[in-house]
Amino acid sequence: MFRRLSKFKLSLSKQKGMVLFATGVVCSALVVFTGHAGLESTSTDKFCDQTCHVHPQATQSWIKSTHYSNKSGVVTHCIECHLPPGGAEFYTEKARLGIQDIYGKLFKDVAKIDWQAKRSLDAGKTFTYDSACVKCHANLFTTGLSKKGVDAHLHYQRSKDRMRCINCHLYSGHYSEKKAEEVLDAEIDELKGFPEQGNGFRSYAETIPGTHVKFGMVAIPGGAFLMGSSDSEPYRRPDEGPLHKVRLSPFWMGRAEVSWREYEAFLTQRGTKGKQDENVRAPAAVTGPTPPYGSPDQGWGRGSRPAITMTYHGAVIFCEWLSSVTGKKYRLPTEAEWEYACRTGTSTPYFFAGDPARFTARSWINKIRGIKTSPIGEYAKYQANSSARTSPPSASKPNPWGLVNMLGNVKEFCWDWYDAEAYSKYNLTEEILNPRGPASGKEHVIRGGSFKSDASDLRSAARDHTRTDDWLTTDPQSPKSIWWYSDSNDVGFRVVRENEEGSATESALNSK
Repeated sequence: MFRRLSKFKLSLSKQKGMVLFATGVVCSALVVFTGHAGLESTSTDKFCDQTCHVHPQATQSWIKSTHYSNKSGVVTHCIECHLPPGGAEFYTEKARLGIQDIYGKLFKDVAKIDWQAKRSLDAGKTFTYDSACVKCHANLFTTGLSKKGVDAHLHYQRSKDRMRCINCHLYSGHYSEKKAEEVLDAEIDELKGFPEQGNGFRSYAETIPGTHVKFGMVAIPGGAFLMGSSDSEPYRRPDEGPLHKVRLSPFWMGRAEVSWREYEAFLTQRGTKGKQDENVRAPAAVTGPTPPYGSPDQGWGRGSRPAITMTYHGAVIFCEWLSSVTGKKYRLPTEAEWEYACRTGTSTPYFFAGDPARFTARSWINKIRGIKTSPIGEYAKYQANSSARTSPPSASKPNPWGLVNMLGNVKEFCWDWYDAEAYSKYNLTEEILNPRGPASGKEHVIRGGSFKSDASDLRSAARDHTRTDDWLTTDPQSPKSIWWYSDSNDVGFRVVRENEEGSATESALNSK
């Protein structure tokens, strides 16, 4: 009896085990099936467009792109670009981006999202993947590929640690119409208060000979100021000190940054169309900029917008050309001239009242209580209000001396070589007359913030410098272009003109 009972219990236990096993198999199958079905349904173009994402033009721009409208009829779907092609990374990135998109849909005011800013290269790197590109484009050297394309893809293979596919193909997945060149009446109207060049030291409108292009030059009175920032200034960096007294002779400075209208006059008269840099290396043959490797205006429009992507060398040659055609001595501003003109007699972080600690987006406290954007937004196009691109001068108010965009829009080349310790090398017991920086160096000073900059980098004393190697990363040419940066789109320049009377005074003082 005991044995029969034991066998019965054992049989019952096996039956329960089999039932539990079968139940586990069924549940696992349901989980896998449900998970797969969920994965499939949340990976369709329709789901991306209607359920999760809130970008108002994503689908329309995708349909216009070469990933949809092409000769082959092959359609590249959303997840094929915006998720890794497989493995654990596929699931982790899908979860990360999905949570991000759902949060935005539920808790953000989508009407206030700056979609233009999200189409920048910096933003694109967070939701496109080289592994996805290469899965479809396994052969980078297709039949009919141009020499330019071959050079670019060879360079990509050699520089995968520094380059992404979207460095060159940013708009392949979503079509972007190039803006027409802008000639805004507002810019022309602002020059009505500038008389044609006459006698005396006063502001004037310069016309580039042989063209209808005009730009304003503002008379900057000479004077003395304290250059640099104090130890107590928020977000101050070590290279901004020590404070030192500088005296400058009078000079003229461009009302705004050099525009595409002005730079294209230079390209027309001095450009070497159809030639590559390596073919014009001999000094006698270099007559002007060679064609850029990509679109120098980034497709944002030209006209009165500031010219960008030229190298420091290109800016210097422009000044030399402008001097030769006008008969006046134009050049880049020295770092001291730039800061003096920016400050307009002030010694505060900005030439208007305001605390960088309240304007910056780098403070978590500001992100909670709200970032203050007035009045800084009235005077500068920067990270908070630029839509990640340049703007015409009329979009910002001038400083008290009539100079536009000294703090934002694009950073600006200065004449000086950069040295982090340049200020400490001056004789701080004496007033420094018209300083021009170190005698030599590797990189040059750039001043002023750009459309990419945080408010803390727009301070009058903030310093920066060129990064030549980094700014030529994408350029596949050997040697690299001496005229155009392939990886810098937020640096331009403005010109100054020396005052002959002021130069004579400087010479007299230096001779004593």
